[in-house]
Order: sequence, then structure tokens, then C-alpha cells
Amino acid sequence: MNYDFDTMIDRKASNSIKWEVKDGELPMTIADMDFKTAPEILEAMRRKVDSGVFGYEYPTKEYFKAVQSWYEKEHASSAPTSWMTFTTGVIPAITASVNHFSQTGDKVLMLEPIYNTFYNSIVNSGRQILASQMVYDPDKLRYAVDWADLEEKLADPLTTMMILCNPHNPTGHVWSKDELEKILLLAQKHGVIVISDEIHGDLVLEGEDYTPVFALDEKLIKNAITLVSPSKTFNLAGLHAATGIVADPVLRERFVRAVNKYEVAEPNLLAIPASIAAYTEGNAWVHQLKDYVLGNRNYLADFLKKNLPQIKLASENSTYLVWVDVSAVTDDSADFARQLREKTGLIVNPGTVYGGNGNKFIRISLACPLSQVKDAASRLQKFFTE
Repeated sequence: MNYDFDTMIDRKASNSIKWEVKDGELPMTIADMDFKTAPEILEAMRRKVDSGVFGYEYPTKEYFKAVQSWYEKEHASSAPTSWMTFTTGVIPAITASVNHFSQTGDKVLMLEPIYNTFYNSIVNSGRQILASQMVYDPDKLRYAVDWADLEEKLADPLTTMMILCNPHNPTGHVWSKDELEKILLLAQKHGVIVISDEIHGDLVLEGEDYTPVFALDEKLIKNAITLVSPSKTFNLAGLHAATGIVADPVLRERFVRAVNKYEVAEPNLLAIPASIAAYTEGNAWVHQLKDYVLGNRNYLADFLKKNLPQIKLASENSTYLVWVDVSAVTDDSADFARQLREKTGLIVNPGTVYGGNGNKFIRISLACPLSQVKDAASRLQKFFTE
């Protein structure tokens, strides 16, 4: 079956946060897709609605088996279902963990630039943000870990947790197995719990696949919590379903207590059937989705190279988000994004919200029909022309 990713969907009347914009504006911001989800998922949801009963529910054995099967088929990685705990979302699980595994005033370490909502989980819990800045190579348009700085900050007595984004948002970096092992070894050496957000793991567009943290040697992951979800992969964020995967039984028990204490982990009535359908029937849809998004990215890369060579695509191989180097034209991406919206109606994320050197970058979502990407590219060119 060939799936439709070209049809434009009017989302303005759908309570979409992303599309709460003025007429003529084009939002390329929040990480949800402007595509309908897989028809197999819609059919599973229809069957659930047709049952007519919407009482309290719980995640089934079938749900956890579906998660297990998906990672075996898609990523050649396996975890026992006994390692798994249902949670209503990656961010709720991170926030619950920060509250449960650390104390007020403790430091939570991250590699910047990084997904901005992590900051809320830390600050709102009364903890301190500690950042290790990744090293950017403007010639290769790539980031690397400053290993000496990372270890120095892991060794800080107040550092009790680290949030890892695997693959990395916003840079799109796919951590190699060696990199992950090194991070986990250093964290273990200094007694730091690592929470790995792997919500973009299914969206590696080309090159080597990502390595789930739970798939590393068990000796390395005694202090690790892996969080996975179908939400980004299948555009199901509104259904609130995710899974925590923890190998160590003591840490797993503590994680379950954290989720139960700080989060009401009861599934949305459509979350379980939708997730099971996604994980058991959604492979073909995801493969076509990734090919389509890669085509969008290649179009934008070619367009910039031909028409706006001063702007560089610094994004690596994963996610449907692209990280764009605008350092040749500004060192204030917030002001750049503001002017871009005012003059052309194109709305992008300023890199300033992600920390690090984000003041010289913008983030653009390409999870939309190609016609929308072409519109965005045209508006970007117009901005510089005028």
C-alpha cells in the first residue's frame, strides 16, 4: 500500500497548538506532524470507539509484547516485558523521576543544545540545570561531546541525574554504541542516574540505526531508565502513551514508585489499542514516512545550497526536525525568527530556547507535505531578497 503524505490537512479548527496562528502564517515549529496517522491505527481506534464503553483501563500484556516486538523487528534490540512500565508520556516520566531520584537543589546534567522542555522538568522541580556544551565544528556542521567537561560535571557532588536525548533533539545526532557506552560508564563511575529520552528513535532517516540504551550490556545500564513512545513516530502525542524500560530490578521498582507518586499513569482510552496497532501493523507506514521526510530534507538542503548558501543545514541523520546554521547572518536567532515571522509569516523555532550555541541556529519541522516545505523555502528566500 502507498500511503498519502501529500494531502494538505486544515488543522486550524482542530485545537492544534501548532496551528493557532494568523491567516497566512505558516508554522514549522512544534514537533508534531501535519500528516494523518497510519490507517491501521485509525481502524483500531474506531473499533474501540464502537465498543461504546469508556471506563478505567490498564495497559495489557499485549501492549508490552507489542513494544517488545517492535524493537526486535525495527531495531534488532530486545528487552524483556518484565523491564517495562507504562507511563502517560516521556516528559511526565522524566518529571516524576527528577522529583523522586533527586533532592531540591541537586543538579541535572544535559548536553546542550537540547530539547527545551527538559528545562521545565528540572526547574519546576526545584533542581538546578547543569549543561555540558557540545563542541560544534562549523566546517563539518557537526557536534561532538566535550568528554573532559562531561566527566567534570558528572563528578560534581550535586549532580545526581543526567537527561540524555537519544537520538539528539535538536541536532539530529544519532549516538553511536561507543558514545552511549562511554556516557553510561562515566555516569556509573560517578553514581549518576541517566534518563534516556528515545522518543525520536524510530526516525533515523538514513545511515546507521540508533542504539536503544536498554540494548547495551546490562552491566552498563544498572543506573539507566529508557523512555520510548509511539507519539512522534505515529503522530499520537495527544493519546499520552509511553513506556519506561529499566533493567535493574531495584531501580525499576523505584521508577514504578516515582510514576505512581507523581503521575497518574492511567492510559487514555484510545492509547492502548492505538499503540498496539502502531507497534504491530505500522512498519510499512513508518518506512514510507521516513522516505518522505528524507525527501523533504533533501529538497530543503538543495534549495539552500542553490539559493541561500549563507544558511547551512547542520542537522544530522535523525528526526523530522532540521537544525539550521544561520550564524553567517545573525547571532540572535530569536530576533531573526521574530523578523522572519513579521515579514513573511513563516514561523520557526529560534535556537536560543535550546541553550548552547542556539543563538546562531533555528529549528524547522519538515513533517508536512512537500508543498508546505516549498512554501517555507520560498518565504525564507523572500525574507533575504527583500
